[in-house]
Amino acid sequence: MALLEPRAVARLRSERGFTLIDMLFVIGLIALLSTLAVPGLTRARGAAQASSALANLRLVNSAQLSFAISCGLGFYSPDLPTLGNPPPGSDAPFIGPDLSSGATVNKSGYQFEVFGTAQANAPASCNGLAAGLSAPGYKVRADPLDPQITRFFGSNASGLMYEDSASLFGGMPENGPAAGGRLIQ
Repeated sequence: MALLEPRAVARLRSERGFTLIDMLFVIGLIALLSTLAVPGLTRARGAAQASSALANLRLVNSAQLSFAISCGLGFYSPDLPTLGNPPPGSDAPFIGPDLSSGATVNKSGYQFEVFGTAQANAPASCNGLAAGLSAPGYKVRADPLDPQITRFFGSNASGLMYEDSASLFGGMPENGPAAGGRLIQ
């Protein structure tokens, strides 16, 4: 067996690849960059979900107004599923199935719900809601599903939208200004 020259041994050692120290350095660098990036991604996700929630609140307010003018004879829908029923002569409902599939709907990281107190003398609506079930007002909430997100939104028949760090739904009137929260311009 031939002995290797010192130059050949040095060349073999340099061609073996990364050392353990090199690998630990690279892993540490990746961990540091991840630590810096994750909070920014979380903030961006929360901002995107909040923007989507506000857009959906605007959509519900617009659908309620259309319902009251064209189908409810001045009264509002007491819930989301009613807004998902199209009026006669139209294939388009007031809101799509993504928001009208149930009494409460989870969408874009928020939970949406509409509530209106039925009025006994309310007429039947043109899209199938029986007499006495329409409401003179309504309130809508958008509460985050992620407990780390603390932006809660609410609106009502006034069309104004509010934001707070806790759910607005309990104290939100069906008409007029909210008792708490910050008005969103």
